[in-house]
Amino acid sequence: MKHILLIVCCSFSCLINAAAQPGAATDAEGAAPAGLAQRADVAAFIRLMSARHDYDAAGLQAVFAGAQLSQDVLDAISRPAEALPWHRYRAIFLKPKRIRQGTEFWRQHRATLQRAAQVYGVPPEIIVAILGVETRYGRITGRHKVMDALTTLAFDYPKRAKFFTGELEQYLLLTREQSLDPLELTGSYAGAMGIPQFISSSYRAYAVDFDADGRTDIWQNPVDAIGSVGNYFQQHGWRQGAPVTTPATTPAAVPESLLTRGLKLELSMAELSAGGVGSALAVDPAAKVKLLQLEQRAGYEYWLALHNFYVLTRYNHSALYAMAVYQLAQAIAEQVGVGPE
Repeated sequence: MKHILLIVCCSFSCLINAAAQPGAATDAEGAAPAGLAQRADVAAFIRLMSARHDYDAAGLQAVFAGAQLSQDVLDAISRPAEALPWHRYRAIFLKPKRIRQGTEFWRQHRATLQRAAQVYGVPPEIIVAILGVETRYGRITGRHKVMDALTTLAFDYPKRAKFFTGELEQYLLLTREQSLDPLELTGSYAGAMGIPQFISSSYRAYAVDFDADGRTDIWQNPVDAIGSVGNYFQQHGWRQGAPVTTPATTPAAVPESLLTRGLKLELSMAELSAGGVGSALAVDPAAKVKLLQLEQRAGYEYWLALHNFYVLTRYNHSALYAMAVYQLAQAIAEQVGVGPE
């Protein structure tokens, strides 16, 4: 992966680079910095990073001494927007201003979006909608220190500690590779970064230097952000030219057995048809699908989630999120004058 040098900090490069220089992070009396690094769980993590990735333990102790636990992060992760009913969630993203800004972004980056569609097979409206939902096309990329957020969630949020410990590991590797100060980068309360809000593992796996300038910059470069989103979806199995979702018709009483839990496509179209479910789009009877039940102010509306819908949920594991992206993409494509996929 080519590197971006956004925030070069020689002192922190020395602190977190491998192997190092024993004693580089000690204080005047030769003692390691106090604070978070003295917690048993953090100390164990530092030992793991030293053994697995050849980090200088004293350097990582200094990094953790500069990090802070955040109650704001814990509060934010406890009330995700995805817990809202569909009609309220949809209203957050399907606003005229966000649609207008999306059409402006598309027109400004039309050539790049078309190239991404050719390279990765992902239609422009999907890429634009992702950036619109995530950061309003790069306008709002997060105010939390990524190191603080990931440290808080790794060590003070037991519900998902394993996941966020892994992301903290990936973040430290990322900042070492990029020669970045781990205490300076900002992002979401969950540690997502840049215009497309990639978590650290996604950045390292899927971010691309789409303008071939020698730097992979998803923080400030919309060209790299566009290419990176396209690459992400291609790597997760996006099927070029295939539909995403379609409205469904249902019997008055929908059998619970047809409303499967989770996001995976577990039932065939034939099975849903046998239960009285119809589709506005011709769907192969053997194709795996999922019946979506979306809460409106009065009652529910029903959609069929197809393969590409499931791929959208790989970006954020929420059916509401994927549907918001899809409907925003449709609205933007209509304004641009392009028939959405």
